[in-house]
Amino acid sequence: EVQVLESGGGSIQAGGSLTLTCAASGIDDRPYCMGWFRQVSGKGREEREEVARIDERHNIEYAEFAKGRFTVSQDNYGTTLNLHMSSLQPEDTAMYYCAADSLWSCDLEDGYWGQGTQVTVSS
Repeated sequence: EVQVLESGGGSIQAGGSLTLTCAASGIDDRPYCMGWFRQVSGKGREEREEVARIDERHNIEYAEFAKGRFTVSQDNYGTTLNLHMSSLQPEDTAMYYCAADSLWSCDLEDGYWGQGTQVTVSS
């Protein structure tokens, strides 16, 4: 059974930092391709935006809004992906989702998704 579990969300004041953790299991072959996405309340799934991803070659891509503030890191087993967020702003408020897929497919959008963890940044 495939599981993708996010944790670490919460409420924080602007300027603060938060680290989210995604633990995936049950997918064939490691390291997993993994990524973080976010969805603002009231917007549909099609408006979900990518935050950062790591592929099977350990290449990391960040969205423009994440560069310089957010950092992802994957554990040595390739099944856990942390998202460290700093200098958080109210516009970062969203539900943050983790997605994972096998290294042979690496199609996060059609991969396995968690239930999300809420991040709320107050001014």
